[in-house]
Amino acid sequence: MEIPGGDDLIGELLRPLRLTGVFDSRWHVNAPWAIEGDAESSCAVLHYIVEGGCWITGEGHQPLQLRAGDLAFFPTGIAHRLSDRPDRQGLPLRAVLPRRTPGTSGEIRIEGTGARSRLLCAGLHYDASAATGLYRALPWVLVLDGSQVSREPLLGDTLALLAATDRPTAPGDRLITLRAFEMALVLAMRPLLRELSSSPAALPVLGHPGISKAMVIIATRFAEPWTVESLAREAGMSRSAFTAAFRSLVGEAPARHLTGRRMQEAVRLLGETSLPQSSVPERVGYRSAVGFHLAFRKWFGKTPGEYRTTCTAGLAGS
Repeated sequence: MEIPGGDDLIGELLRPLRLTGVFDSRWHVNAPWAIEGDAESSCAVLHYIVEGGCWITGEGHQPLQLRAGDLAFFPTGIAHRLSDRPDRQGLPLRAVLPRRTPGTSGEIRIEGTGARSRLLCAGLHYDASAATGLYRALPWVLVLDGSQVSREPLLGDTLALLAATDRPTAPGDRLITLRAFEMALVLAMRPLLRELSSSPAALPVLGHPGISKAMVIIATRFAEPWTVESLAREAGMSRSAFTAAFRSLVGEAPARHLTGRRMQEAVRLLGETSLPQSSVPERVGYRSAVGFHLAFRKWFGKTPGEYRTTCTAGLAGS
């Protein structure tokens, strides 16, 4: 089934989240074992099975079995359990890894008498402003099996390097690790989202031509003077029907989604470019500098100037 605007919409979901830090750990476990992970705020979670296998269990979901070479990605860091058997209750992750500070690494060893497994696990902390309603609407877990990973050689090589127990350390390693996980995330999302695009039931917005078209417009033409009425016209719908369908499928109102996309671009321009601050409002769809300033402060709790100063200080200290 071909989904109108599907490729463009999937392309927007492939925009890398702005990772702000990574805590990664290598697990060496022998059955019996089970680890209960808490829900993570503004944090995606990645599990790569290096050797052996495990089960993933989440409340209200059927258990999933993973084998060596498989990769599981939790877009919104929902609470879940990893174990050698789906019905086994385990230790809280905070009990075995009490400190999971971004920028550091850890290790878990469980010396059982049963089958051995090795895993690479990572908490990918991201800028919450980049997580749109569409991103938050992704399934609780996305899985690439070993054959899919093998068809993405760069992804496999990156995961193998990150999973290595003798991974080299040197000046700049923290930044390199962050960027490597960021690349692994994007490389993993590409085939995962391609698969979703052929299954509208998994992400219903992809099956709605009017809302999909509006989503692509917001993603790519956010600097234009859109209103809910003009977006509804583009979608070929009445304002009320458009607003209701958008909220139902995307998880937030169209005006908020548009503001979120503009703010996402604003922080990119302020944090990653030398564009004069006075030029940012027009670049992101605001005709008034005052209006942009107020919207930015309401969204982030700080002014554009304060945000840029914080980014500059962070770069200087990295």
